[in-house]
Amino acid sequence: MTDPVERLVATARGEPVVEPFRVTGVMMQYYHVCERELWFEANDIEIDRGNHNIARGTRVDESAYGGRGEENLRLGMISIDLLEDGRVVEVKPSSALLEPARMQLSYYLWYLDRVAGVERDGVLAHPTERQRESVELTANRRAKVEAAIRGIHDVVSRESPPEATEKPVCESCAFHDFCWCC
Repeated sequence: MTDPVERLVATARGEPVVEPFRVTGVMMQYYHVCERELWFEANDIEIDRGNHNIARGTRVDESAYGGRGEENLRLGMISIDLLEDGRVVEVKPSSALLEPARMQLSYYLWYLDRVAGVERDGVLAHPTERQRESVELTANRRAKVEAAIRGIHDVVSRESPPEATEKPVCESCAFHDFCWCC
């Protein structure tokens, strides 16, 4: 089995796989923000959990829904912020990285469908901005998720991280000093 999508599904279902392959929602988001950050995450290079941007996101998750978002729902490789009226809710502190957040939520919907056989719609919530957006797993979104899974496999399979490239998000990244120190 060489296709990363099929390997991921088999791994998630607990089927025997010569080389298991896992993708988390954070990995999906990082793939759409910075492949270098994705490589660090996949290779267990720990971020600065005290970074104010990381702490801000955690506080929003914990406080936005009156305590209901304090414990994520973990299902295999994914960790859902909240279930609300049968919909998967992904909570983000801002809409600054909208497409990566949409792809993370789309991955959760894809995973539930492909691995668990459960169809759900999703909501991307930005409580500090009082914004919510419905996200459906359309055929186009499904294709984007599967292409991203293959892209993630390509990045995390490399011997070394991709080269650092300056992006607008670099200044707020928890890996900033690690990438740009030398």
